[in-house]
Amino acid sequence: MAGSEDEDISPLCGKPYFDFILGQSNLEPKYLMFLPAKIWPELAPGEVPVVLTCRGKKWDMFCSGDNQRRFMQGWKIFVNDNNLKIGDGLVFELLECSRAKMTFKVQILRGDFPAELITEPEDGTAENPIVL
Repeated sequence: MAGSEDEDISPLCGKPYFDFILGQSNLEPKYLMFLPAKIWPELAPGEVPVVLTCRGKKWDMFCSGDNQRRFMQGWKIFVNDNNLKIGDGLVFELLECSRAKMTFKVQILRGDFPAELITEPEDGTAENPIVL
């Protein structure tokens, strides 16, 4: 399955984008997703419908606020459907932007360590410590 996730990573197409590393507030129980200020000038003002596209699927939600832009009503579903965890990186590329709708292509970069880098528990002992 890891190969299928890698196939969804693609170069950016030159549109405005932002990247984000998920923290606790982005996940349960709060499910808050505030957009960074650097992308605000590119966004439509007010409350606007948003479509996140990722891995051939779509999620509908809203982006609201003029002072603090955030995703609402759908962010929790996106998080759960994609099994997102603390430390996962997301790249949001703004493909379409109008007062009627904003569309972001989202790429997920898992924050997990590859299996090759994880040592077996018996490898770390007092005589043979694991050095990070």
